Amino acid sequence: MIIYFLRHASAGERMVNPKKDAKRALDEVGIEQCGHVGRALAALDVQVDAIISSPLKRSTQTASLVGNEMGYEGKLQLDDALRPGASFADFRRMLDKYKKLEAVMVVGHNPNLSEFLGRVISEPGSEAAVELRKGAVARVEMRRNFGTLHWCLTPKVLRALYAAAAESSRPKSSRK
Repeated sequence: MIIYFLRHASAGERMVNPKKDAKRALDEVGIEQCGHVGRALAALDVQVDAIISSPLKRSTQTASLVGNEMGYEGKLQLDDALRPGASFADFRRMLDKYKKLEAVMVVGHNPNLSEFLGRVISEPGSEAAVELRKGAVARVEMRRNFGTLHWCLTPKVLRALYAAAAESSRPKSSRK
């Protein structure tokens, strides 16, 4: 199974009230990040059988916007195993529900999403330190209980790739 780990895009400042924070939407930067991520994944011909998201608004928005850019037509799956504070055991149980699928995208929050990524690519008893920034996406290929990180694209890299692609598609006479 291939797992794409996607951290929700930028959503402004955290709110003190957890109920209000759960409804915090993406900001302008976050919406732009989703466009870059989705177009980059589409350009890489990424296809997923399921997109699974934390039920918090900023994650569901990220999942929907990125999925839309990729041409994903399935129903967005919501799972509490991707909520802030969820455990690695919760995450593993969630993955078991989708184990027959070829590729899935999981959309969630830090610090647990980075922890889950680090733990699936590490030997038992150790944990790789991987920092998923807001709007970053990583591709992991799972073999039984162990995964191999194939790539991790940060928002800064995705923005640069998008700008370079836009520049190269302009006629040479209009380039500076």
